[in-house]
Amino acid sequence: MKLEEVHSVYFLGIGGIGMSAIARWFHANGYFVSGYDKTSTVLTKQLETEGIVIHYTDDVSLISDKIKSDKVGSLIIFTPAVPKDLKELAYFRAEGFEVFKRSQVLGMLTQSKFTIAVAGTHGKTTTSSMVAHLLKSIGVDCSAFIGGIMTNYNSNLLIGTNDEVMVVEADEFDRSFLTLHPDIAIITATDADHLDIYGDRNALKDSFKDFIKNIKANGTLFLEEKVAKDLDIHSLENVSVVTYGLKEGQIKSTNLTIDNGDFYFDWVSANREIKNLKLAMPGFHNVSNALAALSAVSGFEDSDEKIKAGLASYKGVKRRFEYIIKSADCVFIDDYAHHPEEIRALLESVRAIYPDREITVVFQPHLFSRTRDFMDGFAESLSLADHVVLLDIYPARELPIEGITSDVIKEKINTKSVHSYVKDDVLDYFEAHQPDLVLTVGAGDIDTLVLPIKQKLEKK
Repeated sequence: MKLEEVHSVYFLGIGGIGMSAIARWFHANGYFVSGYDKTSTVLTKQLETEGIVIHYTDDVSLISDKIKSDKVGSLIIFTPAVPKDLKELAYFRAEGFEVFKRSQVLGMLTQSKFTIAVAGTHGKTTTSSMVAHLLKSIGVDCSAFIGGIMTNYNSNLLIGTNDEVMVVEADEFDRSFLTLHPDIAIITATDADHLDIYGDRNALKDSFKDFIKNIKANGTLFLEEKVAKDLDIHSLENVSVVTYGLKEGQIKSTNLTIDNGDFYFDWVSANREIKNLKLAMPGFHNVSNALAALSAVSGFEDSDEKIKAGLASYKGVKRRFEYIIKSADCVFIDDYAHHPEEIRALLESVRAIYPDREITVVFQPHLFSRTRDFMDGFAESLSLADHVVLLDIYPARELPIEGITSDVIKEKINTKSVHSYVKDDVLDYFEAHQPDLVLTVGAGDIDTLVLPIKQKLEKK
């Protein structure tokens, strides 16, 4: 399909964080944009406010005639998260429409642009948003498609004037990132995940190696040092390979200190040092993410002061170490972490910032398959907290797996206390207890508890 022939774009699953960013881009560039999603959310309501037409019933009659009457001028995009038996998806296929995945469309949009793609089993949303914000801060014209809401812009999309640079979060789920051909690529982590898709970790690693093969000639690959060792990649023909890490790698951080939750460090490469950088988004893992982002952007700007100002003004991403309450009496943090390594990194950072407080974690496991595959890892990571409140598993796209519930994690946790609640009853915990350091953690719908828990804590 040729984008220059397209006048209308229709999204199946428009409310997804990645889908909505592309919808916003097409809408801002003058296309007629509409779509379907199963439920109305804060994000879909924002899209409707911006002028995008959305309906919430799987009904072919609700699709605009402008879409249905023109197969050449209508671009149909779907997310693999929608059911395979969706009536609207079946209609487009039966009628001979060419139907594209979100990742394929990202490939179309970036193929003729200088592209920075950020991949990794965790850290890619934060890192890609840092890259986008730093580029914008130093005056580089860029567009960015991010898998989270950037706090600085209250959006998952940045739109440039001429799109001098395109920043893309490259998703390994369903091998989606293989549609991209970046000039600069970052890989933040390759820990086992999405085993329901890949089967085993070696297949996941092979997928990352295939992504690396897509980097354009004379491009650059920035790898976390642990990733370079895991994939056994330290040099490539026609692509520069640069490793980074908190303590090891060709680019590293030095003089790392914490002051009132802010992290200060120096970025050191073979031929440049940027001293006394401030990162207000807490977490050792976020310092590592910042190293990668700074590495990707450093070639665009010679002024250390401009880069330092850009990082200092970065406010983070919604649900990534997001402070809901931060006072002398109470701290409440919300985080999207849904993998054992993400939880470990989060809790280690919280412990370093607040060494004298007891940590209470409210955790909602995401996916039956992930809980089955990583139950030991979840238990080990959650045991870094003092008190754990476990919710039922959020199923997302999956059906239940016999014998797999939150209890398989609960039985293995070694900490001061572990409690189990169904989501609707978890506020009872805060009636009986008075924690002063609380984390809500998970990728399901645990975010709907943030405001009610905040209100309970403030009353206490």
